[in-house]
Amino acid sequence: MSGFIVFLARLLFTLYGLKPSKMMKVKLVFFFSFVLATGGYAQEYTFKVLVNKGNTEVKSGNDWLAVKVGASLNATDEIKVPDNAYLGLVHKTGKPLEVKKAGKYKVSDLASQIGTGSSVLNKYTDFILSANTAKKNNLTATGAVHRGDEIALFMPQATQSQVIYNDAITISWDPAKLPAPAVVVFNSMFDDELAKIEVKESQVKINLSEKPFANEDNILVSVTSLGPDGKKNSMRHTLKRVSKADKERIGKLLAEIQPQTQELTALNQFILAGFYEQNNLLIDASTAYLEAIRLAPEVAEFKESYENFLLRHALKMPAVKK
Repeated sequence: MSGFIVFLARLLFTLYGLKPSKMMKVKLVFFFSFVLATGGYAQEYTFKVLVNKGNTEVKSGNDWLAVKVGASLNATDEIKVPDNAYLGLVHKTGKPLEVKKAGKYKVSDLASQIGTGSSVLNKYTDFILSANTAKKNNLTATGAVHRGDEIALFMPQATQSQVIYNDAITISWDPAKLPAPAVVVFNSMFDDELAKIEVKESQVKINLSEKPFANEDNILVSVTSLGPDGKKNSMRHTLKRVSKADKERIGKLLAEIQPQTQELTALNQFILAGFYEQNNLLIDASTAYLEAIRLAPEVAEFKESYENFLLRHALKMPAVKK
């Protein structure tokens, strides 16, 4: 490499008929070294670390270093995954990969497991990484934030954020403000009761393609606590089906990344949460986050990212420091 750099410098001198001083030669060699190191000869990353649980290490050169979220792994690196660890990687082509089995892995061997993919997915993984580095109390969404003894449903109040793309959704709320059991009531816009579901957890799953929701474009939802402290009623929130035009537009965007995310894994659901959030489909994003948590309950980062998401969009009040 050094010989090639010197060759470039001499070629430049010859072309322009220069008789450079010794100091100029040193400067030009340094300049070409910098350009080549940061340009075409720079080592391209193979994976980015999207999720990391445990004391996973990477060997780059002679040293073993702790793996950090957002770090790049190169083909010549080696990683050491301890027991009970979890590593969520995204290949440069956009293909996700979960590493859950303890052991040492050459990054080049992991890359050989990756099929074809679309780099479009990297846009959403980059969004996830940047969003989760923001301050957790950065409440960016507009609309009401619930206070006092009202039940805080983790749902948006702003009209433009209430739309839903998928039929299968999960609605959740703050268990501290809603002791179990609870009753979730769904009404039409004409206030006709569509369904009443009793739950023992702080969430409920519904499918809007099924009766009695199939023919409703706008649905009102509220929760009543039947806990030991007596009844507590939440505010009503609205579920709005996405318009036909937006359904087609979002469907085309989703089709670009679906081949890489169609397998039901925690990492894929985490990535889909970023996709939905970036397209302002907050209820779909929340559902995907909860599914990631369900599939990998031992990975604290999924829970932390979901909490970050709720705070980021003012779907939950930040804890008050005492």
